[in-house]
Amino acid sequence: MSVGSRSIRSVRRQTRQDAPRAASLLRCSPPAFTLVELLVVVAIIAMLMGMLLPAFGAAREHARSVRCLANLHQMGCGFHLYAQDYSGRAMPLAYFRDWPMTYWYGRERDAGGVDQTRGFLWPYLQSDVREHGVYECPAQPLGTIDRLQGAWGTVTSTYGYNGYFLSPETTPGWAEQIAFRPWQNLDTMSQPQQVFVFADTMIDWFGNVKNCALLDPPFLYRRSTRTWRRNERPTTSFRHADSANAVCADGHAGSFAFDPDLLTSSEFRIGSVGPDNAPHYVPDWREW
Repeated sequence: MSVGSRSIRSVRRQTRQDAPRAASLLRCSPPAFTLVELLVVVAIIAMLMGMLLPAFGAAREHARSVRCLANLHQMGCGFHLYAQDYSGRAMPLAYFRDWPMTYWYGRERDAGGVDQTRGFLWPYLQSDVREHGVYECPAQPLGTIDRLQGAWGTVTSTYGYNGYFLSPETTPGWAEQIAFRPWQNLDTMSQPQQVFVFADTMIDWFGNVKNCALLDPPFLYRRSTRTWRRNERPTTSFRHADSANAVCADGHAGSFAFDPDLLTSSEFRIGSVGPDNAPHYVPDWREW
């Protein structure tokens, strides 16, 4: 028998021996997904994602609120340090009768922009007015504002100072009516744990959202008649899951839930905390 014949028979014999093993391997291989099974898996994944995304969104919003409270706490510390240097006297909101105007957050430049080093808070909180800075609430970044408050459309702050109560004669827009009221002193202030110093603020400017560095109360005083009228444009902004963050005169920062009946701008969630000026805005307003 030739060598070639023996090789052919050997190959055939080996093939017959391997055939059962190959068949066994084929039988053990897992079956492929059908189209229906694949669609079911995709649907389950989509359902799980739909359940998880709101949780991710809530966590992100909570993180923004925590950062905002940290900003306000720093500003509150600066406010207290200012008062310590001035015998307990509250910080002014603005020196607005001279040009360029000087505010708590900085001085407006003739050529535009803000010189934050000239602001009343700068010696105690050296942060500039910019995106992602201390003076910007992370839930209301620059790109979400339709109109900017500062001269020449410059950035100011998305927090407001309660000058209406704390430093009446230095509050632009309202000083003519309320300058006769006393400048507040932290050493003699009643219930400082409830009086807002800084808070989340915005203003509905004829259908556009505009930042506002003044924390305006729900009622405004008219000196000629010695009466109060409802403020059509209060500035407290409820941008943290329908809550507004604020730091009080005792230094603690917290969140305050909104009342839908007290919103003056439902579109932008702007209104007031509580139905009247007490206790957060102007606690002694009934005595005026």
